[in-house]
Amino acid sequence: MNNYFYVLSGKKIKRFFFVFTAALFAAGIIYVEQNHITVFSEESSPAAIYSVATEKKVIALTFDISWGDKRTEPILKVLKDKNVQKATFFLSSPWTKSHPDIVKTIQESGYEIGSHGHKHTNYSELSEEEITKQISTAHSILTDVTGKTPNLLRLPNGDFDRRVLKIADSMGYKVIQWDTDSQDWMNKGTDVIVKRVVDKAHPGDIILLHASDSVKQTHQALPVIIDQLRQKGYEFVTVTDLLEEASVKGSEVRDQAWVQQHIDAAAGL
Repeated sequence: MNNYFYVLSGKKIKRFFFVFTAALFAAGIIYVEQNHITVFSEESSPAAIYSVATEKKVIALTFDISWGDKRTEPILKVLKDKNVQKATFFLSSPWTKSHPDIVKTIQESGYEIGSHGHKHTNYSELSEEEITKQISTAHSILTDVTGKTPNLLRLPNGDFDRRVLKIADSMGYKVIQWDTDSQDWMNKGTDVIVKRVVDKAHPGDIILLHASDSVKQTHQALPVIIDQLRQKGYEFVTVTDLLEEASVKGSEVRDQAWVQQHIDAAAGL
């Protein structure tokens, strides 16, 4: 019987140890943040909202739109055909300005509209002045087109840091994230989208979906998602409806730079 020996240099062992430690550190951050509960109050720092702590089987379907005109209307048709009377759409302001007729259809269908910002970029990489400008520009355009003042904000790419949260809060916005990500923009297949949503959904959940032209299977997965969630006893509500449900589950903000800095430190880089 042959024996095989794998010899690792001290340098490789050290590198493996550092990478392993960094991975554990990052996992620890994620675990702690997922279980950190924040209740919004005047005394607490602004936090992003991922879901609402409730025992009621209420759930919010949310749709981000930043470009295109081929996917929104089929999705609206599914919602209408399935008699889903409440949902929340986060619209980017350039798209809103160039598609007022579709925006009007969303409104007339009774759905809630929130801001998806102006430029589709990571706001954590911008100066505070530019962050303010992006949010205020989107605010003005959405208000002009819809006739209503938005107070919900989903940041492009879901990216933010403490500065973004503070600025959004000072401008009267609640930052809305999600607990369940459909990953529909990856177009992995209808069954994959359905399974991700239905398996992960829970009371008080905010579900991330898209209605931009990048998603090619959402309108096919959506009817199944709606049917299966209803079979589980869920009622569809708006994000605002959810916010009226008791306390809010948030997380301490750790921006990308903070996480990378500590991972590098753990790895000795």
